Amino acid sequence: MEATREIYWNIGHGVVLPMYLLTLAAVGVLVWGFWKRLPLYRLGKPLDRCDRYEERVNRMIGDLLGQEKVARVRDGGLPHNLFFWGFLTLFVGTLIIMVQADFLTPVAGVNLLKGEFYKAFSLVLDLAGLVALVMLGALFVRRYFVRPEGLETVNDDIVIHTLLFGILLTGFLIEGARMAATELVQQPDLASFSPVGKVFAQLFVPFDTSSISASHKVFWWVHFALVLGFFCAIPYTKLRHIVTTSANGFLVPLEPKGTIPTINMEDETVEQFGAAKVSDLTWKDIFDADACTTCKRCQDRCPAHVTGKPLSPMKLIKQIGETAETTPDAALPEVIGADAIWACTTCRACQDICPANNEHVGKIIELRRNLTLMEGAFPGDEVRGAVGNLEVNGNPFGLAYASRGEWAEGLPVTLMESGAEVDILYFVGCYASFDKRNREVATSFVTICAAAGIRVGILGKEEKCCGEPVRKLGNEYLYQMLAQENIELIKGYGVKKIITTCPHCFNTLGRDYRDLGLDVPVEHYSTFLHGLIKEEKLRLTAEAAPFDVTYHDSCYLGRYMDVIEEPRSVLTKAGGRIREMAKSGYDSFCCSAGGGRILAEEKIGTKISEARVSMALETEAPLLVSNCPFCLTMFEDGIKTGGAEGKLVVRDLAEIVAERVKA
Repeated sequence: MEATREIYWNIGHGVVLPMYLLTLAAVGVLVWGFWKRLPLYRLGKPLDRCDRYEERVNRMIGDLLGQEKVARVRDGGLPHNLFFWGFLTLFVGTLIIMVQADFLTPVAGVNLLKGEFYKAFSLVLDLAGLVALVMLGALFVRRYFVRPEGLETVNDDIVIHTLLFGILLTGFLIEGARMAATELVQQPDLASFSPVGKVFAQLFVPFDTSSISASHKVFWWVHFALVLGFFCAIPYTKLRHIVTTSANGFLVPLEPKGTIPTINMEDETVEQFGAAKVSDLTWKDIFDADACTTCKRCQDRCPAHVTGKPLSPMKLIKQIGETAETTPDAALPEVIGADAIWACTTCRACQDICPANNEHVGKIIELRRNLTLMEGAFPGDEVRGAVGNLEVNGNPFGLAYASRGEWAEGLPVTLMESGAEVDILYFVGCYASFDKRNREVATSFVTICAAAGIRVGILGKEEKCCGEPVRKLGNEYLYQMLAQENIELIKGYGVKKIITTCPHCFNTLGRDYRDLGLDVPVEHYSTFLHGLIKEEKLRLTAEAAPFDVTYHDSCYLGRYMDVIEEPRSVLTKAGGRIREMAKSGYDSFCCSAGGGRILAEEKIGTKISEARVSMALETEAPLLVSNCPFCLTMFEDGIKTGGAEGKLVVRDLAEIVAERVKA
């Protein structure tokens, strides 16, 4: 007997019409539920996320099927992925059965579900169902018995687990009843290709044929009712993320990571800067709340949250959604809280891991813009003072702008105003220009360039702060004022390439300044040195034996600019044996200085820099290497205040390389 089965066994083809009508009605309830939410999204400002359509579709399909961000999370990631793929396989299998039974057989008289294909089909679906059931059980145990800290559980979770368990269990009971009546005795070899169904079939062996038939019908209708309930529940429960999270894969921003909309400060018709109410955000900002699965991955990775600050990226997303739904005219800064808004370091750890592709940082920037530009608020008086210094002297320290280039006296650098030919413009930045410790980094970089025969030019006293810290604090006006001055200078000198030792300057000049008219190539010195070594223009030698080191990925170099491997390669070439911290690469932990926090005192919770220093200590490497002036500054502070003096030394990558340059 050929391997196959009767699809509507014991049910009859008379159920086909009512089945499709009821399914259509359930889908109608689903569509209506989302239709009713459209006015909620329309509270936000317009935003075009339908450009580059093909690219967006491919991205959505890749995110949906790959589940890469979910897989990156050790706690709950693998069970969720396996459940998703198992359930998806069952859904696809159901569609194949529907096409076969209701279209191919009656219309074309063709049966694909037979022979070896049917055996493989039965085995795959059986195993997929088992994987889905076991993983759902694992997720249930995690949520209700293990209960990871911060994981929120609401009534929706009970509804969802009940529906899914019911659908999977009744599916196997239907299969078991059918197999008990048609395969266990009649086709035992075929029954072996449905191993899970065969186990369930044993439950029906003691009963007579009529009882098995009656049970099969009951379970079939219960299963069908649960499936209809599942469809109907999607727009009204957390299940809506099945649609909204998938849609967010299509709606992701395609601009370079970390891109912030540039405000036209000369537009006199603009009456509101930043977000004071939900309506000041975009519709996508509200939509994100529906896409959020409250998985807490963003919260677990947020350096502010894990060190006791009142910021939860997950809570932020949900608060915006709840405010839009209940009190859309409420003042968002009051709902979320100023301390939470100012606590963000804009490190993008939340967005990088979010499986729903939610955009947390942009919302915080908009809230800060309102606080800064509309209300004149600051995180503290020290920030107010630093902002005043930037306005007057072009640096946050309040030091005379004329002394900005003093660090370079006696070094092989050229002031751009001299008109001499240079290969690169070194945009030094405020810390390397004025901070004693970071001046050593600038000196090291120039030394390296000289060894490679690179002619370096600097702006000297003409250079101003790139404006990044104040922009991330919301002061778009001051940022643009500083940026325009720098851009005019750079354009005026006909610069061909810019190198920075600061990842924040790198991001700002290389990406943000493009909106204001700068199109000169910008590179961070770590990739620049990597290129020189690769081209053999720069040769390194270890002065002594190889040394043990741990490397810190700057947020603005790693997550923002995807520079992960090049600094490690340079460090290895210099003799470093890298001991990776538990959080490294794209999972790196912030130093605490991003988002303008370099200008602010850390008064709430424990210091983020101390937490990162502790992670470095765990590697037992005596040396911590960074390639960001903010990170270097914060780690030196964290070593002192965290009791790590004598146990750990922090140095910049440029200092390591400069000591090992071959003449």
